[in-house]
Amino acid sequence: MTKHKAYLVLNAGSSSLKFSVFRQATGSTELQTILSGQIAGIGSLATFEAKDASRRVLAKHSWNESDSNSRDIMLQYLLDWISSTLVDDQIVAAGHRVVHGGRFLGLPMKVTPALLNDLEQLVPLAPLHQPHNLAPIHILARNHPELDQVACFDTAFHSTQPKQAKTYALPRALSDEGVCKYGFHGLSYEYVSKQLLATRPELASGHIVICHLGNGSSLCAVKDGRSMDTTMGFTALDGVPMGTRSGSIDPGVLLYLMREKKMDLEAIEDLLYRRSGLLGVSGLSNDMKVLEESDDPHAKEAVDLFCFRVAKEVAAMAASMGGLDALVFTAGIGENSPYIRNMIAQRLAWLGVKLDADANSSRQFNISATDARVPTFVVPTNEEMMIAKHAMNLLAAA
Repeated sequence: MTKHKAYLVLNAGSSSLKFSVFRQATGSTELQTILSGQIAGIGSLATFEAKDASRRVLAKHSWNESDSNSRDIMLQYLLDWISSTLVDDQIVAAGHRVVHGGRFLGLPMKVTPALLNDLEQLVPLAPLHQPHNLAPIHILARNHPELDQVACFDTAFHSTQPKQAKTYALPRALSDEGVCKYGFHGLSYEYVSKQLLATRPELASGHIVICHLGNGSSLCAVKDGRSMDTTMGFTALDGVPMGTRSGSIDPGVLLYLMREKKMDLEAIEDLLYRRSGLLGVSGLSNDMKVLEESDDPHAKEAVDLFCFRVAKEVAAMAASMGGLDALVFTAGIGENSPYIRNMIAQRLAWLGVKLDADANSSRQFNISATDARVPTFVVPTNEEMMIAKHAMNLLAAA
């Protein structure tokens, strides 16, 4: 019996490995999610959990402390489990989320030794993410060289931005060596914009601002289906406040902390990445749901600041591309918090944004009021599906 083609998607972090498996039915170009899960606690006491398409738990496993430090062992366990579970499917490729593709990688690419070497050279641009993204690629290349691999870059969608949107006002020599604005969450923006335009083709040439709001948050200006500007910059620290990240901050603050507080590189990195954002302002949590439900005035202050900054950036993104024809919310907060969507929309009433309370509270696709000049949508993101589609299309074209 001929097996269905299946695509394994891996999203590797410092202590976790999220995975999904997508089936391509014979003779079809459509993909169906059939498995998902993650390996968590890598480096301490790692655990494995897998679920089917209906989110029913299929399997759990744990490793001892020694094996929890071996990504080789855990990745091989995952592959063996998938192989024994999916008797009607064959994994034909692994697609990977790679946070940084640099200035010259604007499309997904099949992994080769030369590409891996190029991606290793980009580690200084994303030292907290890139090495972990590349780790499973190296393991699969070493242990399963017969398996095709595809690297999909979170920066790639933003490669279409005009030069003025990418350039910092720094000496030209620094810009020429790559100190510029890259932007991130590109796979999410690509998926969401495609989904929106498939449903609302009349917006294809419109000015769209997509708000990817989650523990990591950013906004993107999209025109003609292409990224024109985004709030994240050289790193994923820039832009709006996030769960534990500061967002945009006066660089002079960092000079002050170094000079007056005697903070070194590691202390500042820890402050900006892990102790700021919603957590820093509230002193309570980086979880928006916890903050929304809290009576603590500092929690309310954190929520208000987040909404203020997001609304401000929506206007900035609209200014970047010269208009606003649609507003889109996506990701964990954007998809699941009617309160946050409403707070942001109220601040954008002057731009023509107005929500229908019932549609917003019931999380419909179109949450606009009938008299809104700018329609507002909620579009669930699916970065893993986007990666799987890239892998399928790239292999089909080979």
